[in-house]
Amino acid sequence: MVRLPDYLKRGIIDTEKTKTVRHILKSHCLNTVCEAARCPNKSECYSKNTATFLIMGNNCTRNCRFCNITCAKPQQLNPNEPFEVAKAVKELGLSYVVITSVTRDDLLDGGANHFANVIYEIKKLSDDIKIEVLTPDFQGDKNAIDTVIKANPDVFNHNIETVPSLYKKARPQANYERSLDFLYYIKCNSDILTKTGLMVGLGETKDELIQTFEDLAKIKCDIVTIGQYIAPTKEHLEVAKYYEPKEYDELSVIAKKIGIKHTFFSPLTRSSYKAYEVFNKD
Repeated sequence: MVRLPDYLKRGIIDTEKTKTVRHILKSHCLNTVCEAARCPNKSECYSKNTATFLIMGNNCTRNCRFCNITCAKPQQLNPNEPFEVAKAVKELGLSYVVITSVTRDDLLDGGANHFANVIYEIKKLSDDIKIEVLTPDFQGDKNAIDTVIKANPDVFNHNIETVPSLYKKARPQANYERSLDFLYYIKCNSDILTKTGLMVGLGETKDELIQTFEDLAKIKCDIVTIGQYIAPTKEHLEVAKYYEPKEYDELSVIAKKIGIKHTFFSPLTRSSYKAYEVFNKD
């Protein structure tokens, strides 16, 4: 097993601010992907009074081999969750909110209406609050995508996660072309910014990454993020390679030449990491 480089190690930050964030989340019985996915940036984000909300429970109906979120029987949807998220947003004083979820293939709409309800409740607080959603693929259901589009988030994110050749190994219940079609459908049917993210270090080649950039440029995806895959446990996929920081800069140059407008590539980049800064990037 390859050792974790020092530049990927993050210390634990425990301050009154991080404790306040945890208290607010707990008081509203809310989950975060920061906790569920063991995000290395959790302490940093909490110290900045922010978090990424994980809605529709914390059990996923898919079993992606890179993810720390539990694959177990999903919980019933909490109809009060949209209100609780909005209350937490207000208490945290957030001006930019990121909402993601587990995949809920057990629901007829994949949870699209629940996403929309969360957006509507947050918008009741203020029209100035920007909202980014990171959704599953809803099994390609266009009606479900339309439901979220109608709620009009500022950024609609759906992660393709990796290159096509690694789907069978890393996310066997997903489909690369379906995810591309998902993002292209949003672009063709709204003015909402589209965003996607990939992990590197799973065994992909540089040529495969370049081909993926070309695929994303063809569907006019606005924002692309890339970060290093870090195995959550020994039971998950092993890391094939740790990319050096300079390699992210090189990949960013390539992606922009191909036609990707906005890139955010770095070792510890995650889909929602510094999302507000990425959104406001020229």
